[in-house]
Amino acid sequence: MGSVSYIRISAFICIVLGLAGVAGDHRLSGQTAAPAASPFEIGAARHETRAESQTSLELLNTNEFPSENETVSPPPPTRSSFMATWLGGTRAKGYLLDVSTSSSFDTFVEGYHDLDVGNVTGRVVTGLSRGTTYYYRVRAYDAAGAGNYSDVMTATTVSTVGLVIHPTFDGSITSNPNAAAIEAMISRAISFHESLFTDPITIQIRFRYSTTAPDGTPLSMRTLALTYILLYQIPWSNYIGALRADAMTSNDTQANASLPVTALSGNVRPSSAGGRAVGLNTPPSMFANGSVGQGGPYDAIVTLNSTAPYQFNRPPSASSFDAQRAIEHEVDEAIGLGSRLGGNGNDLRPQDLFSWSSPGDRNISTSGSRYFSINGGVTNIVNFNQNPDGDLGDWLSGQCPQTHPYVQNAFVCPGQYSDISATSPEGISLDVVGYDLIQTSQTSLGNISTRSFVQTGQHVMIGGFIVQGTGPKRVIIRAIGPELTQYGITNALANPRLELHNRTGALIASNDNWQTTILGGIITSNQVSDIQNSGHPPTAASESAIIANLQPGNYTAIVRGVNNTAGVALVEVYDLN
Repeated sequence: MGSVSYIRISAFICIVLGLAGVAGDHRLSGQTAAPAASPFEIGAARHETRAESQTSLELLNTNEFPSENETVSPPPPTRSSFMATWLGGTRAKGYLLDVSTSSSFDTFVEGYHDLDVGNVTGRVVTGLSRGTTYYYRVRAYDAAGAGNYSDVMTATTVSTVGLVIHPTFDGSITSNPNAAAIEAMISRAISFHESLFTDPITIQIRFRYSTTAPDGTPLSMRTLALTYILLYQIPWSNYIGALRADAMTSNDTQANASLPVTALSGNVRPSSAGGRAVGLNTPPSMFANGSVGQGGPYDAIVTLNSTAPYQFNRPPSASSFDAQRAIEHEVDEAIGLGSRLGGNGNDLRPQDLFSWSSPGDRNISTSGSRYFSINGGVTNIVNFNQNPDGDLGDWLSGQCPQTHPYVQNAFVCPGQYSDISATSPEGISLDVVGYDLIQTSQTSLGNISTRSFVQTGQHVMIGGFIVQGTGPKRVIIRAIGPELTQYGITNALANPRLELHNRTGALIASNDNWQTTILGGIITSNQVSDIQNSGHPPTAASESAIIANLQPGNYTAIVRGVNNTAGVALVEVYDLN
């Protein structure tokens, strides 16, 4: 009988280092005073995702993993960011990017006037205001200087109030040939968290793609990802009182009823972001090199090991790890998940409050079995990992391929991926440790639109969007071309074709000319009348539209030109509910 081999990676060891009593900024191993703005002592945790020892030599090497530049799939806008994309030129040495809230570009978004983004065809624009339309343009440059401006393109940030995760991309990402694909992947991961939680706070995370830690220390051969997390030491009664007061969902009601009557530790150590989620004064205090102290701008620093075989677009190949799933895992750690187990002292992390071995019996130890429950141990939502090679705050996971490849599994498999959701163990856990899930009795989707230059092959226009909640949402998706000429677009795509794909990449609907319905997939009857009565029929017969009743999840709309034609097009999604 032949042998079966597989590769798993594990999230391993969070080391908490208390930092109090000595003034000044220091590395993670040092000590410093808490920021004057907060009355609580600060500390830091180091969360490391490792490869299992028996596979580490096969998986990693001392050189960066050789991969071709990946095609950029633009993510949906978030509350504070969007991805600018443009057509590349064969002789360009790089591009200068302008971003403005004015179509005349008489003012510019700070930091985005003639920004040299290098020789890439996309850049995630961050630090923006929600519900705002932004205009952008680029100029290619070569040894002779800068050329003419491109057509003006637009994007609108999400308008709803809620969680904002502000990413900062350091030079290890922005100078990488795959920068656009890496930034797009990170933005997609962030969009899941922002779509799920309504907390009106901003979380600052620095992202890196490197072979070293933020302080320059080389990453070990087994390290797949590394996160430095800022923690605050909150007296037990202060934290429990804030957590109870923050209850917003039915999950919170159940979880709060299971909280202990007497203190299980002198303090609770939430992340700085998690503290703010329950209304505590826990500001960012981490610097770019991992040191902490007053004035530090970050809540956490996430590093993906650039030697690892990551893939930035989905689906990942059988020999590649899904980078988006890795980022979602590390963001979960950065904003609130994690355990005291694994050398973290006696003070509980918020997630430890919901660790059980049986109904009515808590287990916050490395002995026996543990599982995550929000109703006193009656319902086992997911088992905690007890393998010391993996993070003891992560989920127990099986051999590859996994039946449930959750984001927070301690061991993950190449070729598999998943996302955080309102009903996943990660979503529920973040909800009960202080974040506020959207009220799932309603389904939510904002009207979105993206305009760009549609090319051929892999350079078609791709627009992603997410339907939230538990019920179906009726939408109309449009691919607009000729209508743009009335707005001064001279090279509009004459005949756009529209495709709709689900989260697995499967084609579920298509259309070419909205007055002719293409049956198949989720389209089972003629849609012309419904489109005419929707309030959003396209103006040109050659433009395309699809009406669909979509279950909650993430979807991708692809626009391409019929007969491999090129031009500027607009893809739009309207909420018909």
